[in-house]
Amino acid sequence: MTDAGIALAGPGPAVPARTATDWKSAAMRARVRARYRSEQWFRALGVLALAIAGAFLLFLLGTIVRDGWRAFQQTEIEVPIRFDRALLGLPEGKPGPQQLQSGDYANLLDPVLAANPGMGRAISEGAWVRLRTMVMKDPALLGQERKVWLTATSNFDLLAKGSIDRTADEADRRVSDRDIALFDQLGREGRLRTGFNWQFLTGSDSTVPELAGIWGALKGSLLMILVTLGLAFPVGVLAAVYLEEYAPRNRWTDIVEVSINNLAAVPSIIFGLLGLAVFLNVLGMPRSAPVVGGLTLALMTLPVIVIAARAALKSVPPSIRDAALGIGASRVQVVFHHVLPLALPGIMTGTIIGVARALGETAPLLMIGMRAFLTDAPDGFDQPATALPVQIFIWSDNVARGFVEKTSGAIIVLLLLLMALNAIAIWLRNRYEVRW
Repeated sequence: MTDAGIALAGPGPAVPARTATDWKSAAMRARVRARYRSEQWFRALGVLALAIAGAFLLFLLGTIVRDGWRAFQQTEIEVPIRFDRALLGLPEGKPGPQQLQSGDYANLLDPVLAANPGMGRAISEGAWVRLRTMVMKDPALLGQERKVWLTATSNFDLLAKGSIDRTADEADRRVSDRDIALFDQLGREGRLRTGFNWQFLTGSDSTVPELAGIWGALKGSLLMILVTLGLAFPVGVLAAVYLEEYAPRNRWTDIVEVSINNLAAVPSIIFGLLGLAVFLNVLGMPRSAPVVGGLTLALMTLPVIVIAARAALKSVPPSIRDAALGIGASRVQVVFHHVLPLALPGIMTGTIIGVARALGETAPLLMIGMRAFLTDAPDGFDQPATALPVQIFIWSDNVARGFVEKTSGAIIVLLLLLMALNAIAIWLRNRYEVRW
């Protein structure tokens, strides 16, 4: 190319010379000070926000612990009991287990109540259960007289724990002066004791607060979580593997991805309505059963697991896939022998967090009727059951004062379960996390 073929541009406008910044000038020092002040203010606001959030959290936890630790204690009264065969309605001789089981143990309290009518307000109406347990365990007690520690009523239990203000008016404290006098008398005689409340951990729901327990609701929650995990985990992981590793990028997969993201944000009560319409009304599955609750919670947890699993699969570097394909592995071998094991810690973490969320749900379970009054723990997935959050909701609506501490105690148990699940998720993440 000759010089004639080259278009020469004319001279451009003159660029003024840039003067050096004077960092020691008063204006620049003022700008730097203003920048530092802005950073300090931002840091102070962040610390203030954390302090406010921490204060609210401590207040919430402190209130729950203050009201709930007493639920793990129970007051008992020492009572002389004569295990009379006639009162029990048992024949002479050695009775069989069925006869011992069907004995009228409430009659054993009649002589005690006749000698002191006020004891009827001190001894729980379900105290005969302990008497039956004692006789079933040791039939030699028949015909003997023993001093037995029986569960006290809720009012006497609250008096022993100091939860009732004695200086208040009788109408306000809802405990009569006669009951307080009887409580003081039993205390002077050494017939009162307060110990750990095993009934709260091993019993089920009851109409009287001193006999109410959480085991029935806790077992129902565990059965539902097993159903939820058994369905949502494999389906969610396989769906994530397909969408991330095999699905073509087109309009339909985009619609599926958007739908999954939207389902993760749907309020939980909508899934309860879906479970009511499909599982109960259409399929005719048993009402209040853990299998129905588990299926409903699985629908709610499934989008969360899919999103978490896809994020974990995306975190695996493409070089892992390329290296596996380079040595002759098939697509299935690449995914299940290399990619999925490396993504499994993230998948497990997301799954546990989703299950922890499902464990604390109440609204969808109320929609499918899992708020039945049950005095026994469920024996299977198709038996009537309730859940721990629903039990807390039911107790919080009860007017009996003794259920206040039971509600807070159940909340403590639920929080411990949630903290344990989240601790497992953090441990899995830190233990198996791979940094690329």
